[in-house]
Amino acid sequence: MGLIKTDIFSKNQNELALIAKVFAHPARVAILQYLFDVNSCVCGDLVEEIGLAQPTVSQHLKELRTMGLIKGEVEGRNVCYCIDTKNWIAMREKFMFFLDQDLTKFDDKC
Repeated sequence: MGLIKTDIFSKNQNELALIAKVFAHPARVAILQYLFDVNSCVCGDLVEEIGLAQPTVSQHLKELRTMGLIKGEVEGRNVCYCIDTKNWIAMREKFMFFLDQDLTKFDDKC
């Protein structure tokens, strides 16, 4: 099995790939959509909404937190999660720049 040589790619390419990996699981997409709808919630709310086991939801929340797309504040014995708007804006700008490539230079001969 070969090694992944992330060091041969730019910082931006690595960041885009990591963010895309986070979006590659439908549970994480569902969690993000739910957080956008309700603004903030605790893990138990997500368990009810998503329909996955609490440890599974917690693992997805950890991945989203690691990427900085969400943040959590301790409220008693619970953690209240919400979108990290500063990091979300930065991530969105990176993806918009990448997706907004000039397609006018291509013809349909490929």
